[in-house]
Amino acid sequence: MNTTTTPPGRALLQDHVDARTVAAETDAAADRNTIVQLDPDHPGFRDEEYRARRNQIARIAREYEPGSPVPDAPYTSEEHGVWRAVWEALEPAHARHACAEYLACVGRLKLPRASIPQMREVSARVEALSGFRLEPVAGLVEPRVFLESLASGVFLSTQYIRHHSTPLYTPEPDVVHEIVGHAVTLASGRLAELNRLVGRAVRRTSSAAELERLSRVYWFTVEFGVLREEGRVKAYGTGLLSSAGELEAMHSAELRPLDLEAASRQEYDPTHFQPVLFCAGSFEEMYEALREYLLRRS
Repeated sequence: MNTTTTPPGRALLQDHVDARTVAAETDAAADRNTIVQLDPDHPGFRDEEYRARRNQIARIAREYEPGSPVPDAPYTSEEHGVWRAVWEALEPAHARHACAEYLACVGRLKLPRASIPQMREVSARVEALSGFRLEPVAGLVEPRVFLESLASGVFLSTQYIRHHSTPLYTPEPDVVHEIVGHAVTLASGRLAELNRLVGRAVRRTSSAAELERLSRVYWFTVEFGVLREEGRVKAYGTGLLSSAGELEAMHSAELRPLDLEAASRQEYDPTHFQPVLFCAGSFEEMYEALREYLLRRS
């Protein structure tokens, strides 16, 4: 995997089905001002300023009251530059590889290209379009908590951005993935509906095995779904749409017909480009198949 061109890396995206990301409290003997723990191989591990800013952002989420406006994150000019660099790579990739529904949502949401938008701004725009809102999280959230929140029209989102030394790579989900991937797709009424149905189906699960099956369906559709438009393979999955590298790599994957029962049994590795993707014949086919599948479980 070319880690200079793809976000997923070692841990990205698994947050949505295995646990939300990577801000945790240290023990009592540690520095009380340190909230975020980064692995030694994280690009920002030795950058004290970046770690301090990550701690500030983590505290925003820890102190957040659900339903209230989300406080602004303290982004730097360097981090705004990272956002610009990501968009420079993604815009031409979207033009080639993104499905029409996603491109229409990009037009509706009108995200800035020059600077990172604040979550409160993006949340307000998305809520006006589909009723979904974004709420910040700072620490690990159980898979059931994350997925069930979708039933209420709430997307639990990180606010921090990847380290400036690797603008096209992150080992964890960041604001690029959350906004460029999830927030944009949640500006679609039909994709927002499917997210809600995922949450409702998860609420009805009574076993870890059932939750795992739904998590895999979520992975192979909402996160890494592809479909055909005018004879070409296009992406509607957020993990693909937030990474120029993943958008290119999807054309090397084994494409299987969309079969949600098969997807619910298909294992995956979030640390590499996906070798297997499930491809619908059209957006309408994907929407109807996934909606029916989830309604039977809601």
